[in-house]
Amino acid sequence: MPSLRFSRAGLNLYSLPHIDFAQIFFGFVVLLFSLTVHEMAHAWTADQLGDPTARLLGRVSLNPIVHADLIGTVIFPLIAMISGVPLIGWAKPVPVNTRRLGHPRRDFMLVAAAGPASNFVMAVGAAMVLHLLPVSPVTLGEPNLSVPIASLLGQAMRLNVLLAVFNMVPIPPLDGGNVLSGLLPRRLGYQYNTIVRPYGFLLIYALMFSRGFEYLVIPPSRLLISWLQ
Repeated sequence: MPSLRFSRAGLNLYSLPHIDFAQIFFGFVVLLFSLTVHEMAHAWTADQLGDPTARLLGRVSLNPIVHADLIGTVIFPLIAMISGVPLIGWAKPVPVNTRRLGHPRRDFMLVAAAGPASNFVMAVGAAMVLHLLPVSPVTLGEPNLSVPIASLLGQAMRLNVLLAVFNMVPIPPLDGGNVLSGLLPRRLGYQYNTIVRPYGFLLIYALMFSRGFEYLVIPPSRLLISWLQ
C-alpha cells in the first residue's frame, strides 16, 4: 500500500558529502520491512477469510522480494529520502478475489484494514521494546549499541504510525478508501467508488501539494506517537 516520505529539497554534486547514507540505509530498511509486513497482513487476512489467491502467489511471506515494486518500493522512496522530492511509494498490490470471500463487502473491508492495523501493531511493539531497552550514555572511544538500536526502534515506531494513519485516509486506492466504501450503505459505497476511485491518486497529490496532508495525517500521528512515547 502507498506510503509517503518527505525530506529536504535540493540535490547536487556539492551536497552529496552532507547526505547521511547510514541514516538513509537504516531508514530504507525500516520502510521495506514495514511495507512487507503491511502487504503480508493483507494477504494473510484474505486467506483466512476464504480467498487463497494471494497465498497461492506466495504473498503470505515476510520475504520483501515478493512484495517489492522496483519503482514504488525502491526508487521513489530513495529519491524522496535523498532529494526531498515529495513522492508516494508503494508495494505490489495484494490481489483479492472478492467472490471467494464469505461476506464480500465486509471481508474486503477487513482485508483493507489489516494493513494499517499491522503497522500500528509494529509501532506499539517498537515502543514497548524502546521503553524496556536500557540506553547507556555515549562514552568516547567505547562501543555503544544501545543508542543506535534505540534510534532504529524510534524510527520504526514513528514510521509505522505515519504509515497506519496515512493509509487510513479515506481516498482509494489507500486502505482507508476501501474501508470507507465497505462501511457505507451498499448504494452509497458503489457511488463513492464510481466517483472517487478513478481520481484517487490525483486527489492524494492534490492533498500533498495543498498541505492537506499536514492537516489529515500529521496531527493524529503526533498524538499517537506522544501516547506511545
